[in-house]
Parts: sequence; C-alpha cells; structure tokens
Amino acid sequence: MNQQLIHYAEQGDTENVLKLLEDGADINATDAHGRTAVLAATYNNKTDTVRALIDKGADINLRDERLNNVLLYAGAEGLLDIVKLAIEAGADTKLTNRFGGTALIPASERGHVDVVKELLAHSDIDVNHINNLHWTALLEAVILGNGGEKHQQIVQLLVDHGADVHIGDGDGITPLEHAQQRGFEEIAAILINAGA
Repeated sequence: MNQQLIHYAEQGDTENVLKLLEDGADINATDAHGRTAVLAATYNNKTDTVRALIDKGADINLRDERLNNVLLYAGAEGLLDIVKLAIEAGADTKLTNRFGGTALIPASERGHVDVVKELLAHSDIDVNHINNLHWTALLEAVILGNGGEKHQQIVQLLVDHGADVHIGDGDGITPLEHAQQRGFEEIAAILINAGA
C-alpha cells in the first residue's frame, strides 16, 4: 500500500493518493531510493499532488538517498510553484544537498531567477551559506553561470539581500576576481557597486 502511494504520487494521481491515505497508508513511507510520496511527486513536478500531501501533513524535510528533499530538489530544478508550497509549509532551509548546499545555491547557479527571488524574499535561507566546495550562492552564480542576463539578475538579487561580496572560494579568489577572469563585465560592475 505504501509503495502504491508513492507510485500514485509520482504519477500525480491525487485522487488515489488521498484514497490510500484514508485507507491507512503511511504518508512518510519511503521507496527503495528513500523517496517519500511528496518527494516522488516533486521529482515529477506534480504540484497539485504535492499540495494535497502537504495539506495531509507530509514531512517535506525528509531527504532521500541523494540527499534531496522537496525544497532542495524544487529549488535546484526551478520548480517555482513547489518551492512556494515548501516555503509556505515551513520547509527547513538549513538542510543541505549532497554538495552541502542549500536550495539557493543550485538555483543561483542554474539561473532560476524567480526561485532565487522567492527564497530570498519569503524564507529565512542563509544568503552566505558556504557549501562543501567552499562556494556561496554568489560564487556559484559567477563561476558556473554564463554571465548573461539571468545570472546578472541573480547576482543583483543576492547582493540586495546581503550576500557578502568578500567571501572567496577555497583559494580565496573573490566573486569579483572570478567575474573579471571570465570577462563578465556587467556582473563585475554589480559587485564593484556593492563594495567589492
């Protein structure tokens, strides 16, 4: 029954998910990969099913074997509606992915402007969290971004929300130095404007 629940959640079959819960399925049961029903629904961007499971009390903070949970996966993949649901449901923003990063870091790297904006404006996420690579969201947006408009917007958002422009990588190289090395003039200008 629990495995069926996860299967239906993955399909976005909210009706059968709710029926199985009424019949006594464990809402936080996990599959062979450590995924709960709400995480399986998140992996497949089934927003309505995620919402229904949250409403029924699913634990959105549980992480699977890849150390993903609802907020971490939705943030990294740019699933804005699910990010909003997770924040509203009080997701623990301090939990980290397999790289020791919060949801903000991959969202910044991948150019998910709306997700970055949502996390910074509506959650208590730490803008200066440092992951296992010794990178912050700001460093990751510069180093792994393409310097284009989305990453420029993200760098501006991070700076506006208190990103420390002086935190360097493991070798002490600052976001400004990385931006200059890559020829990202617009990003360099934002960082200089922010006191870098």
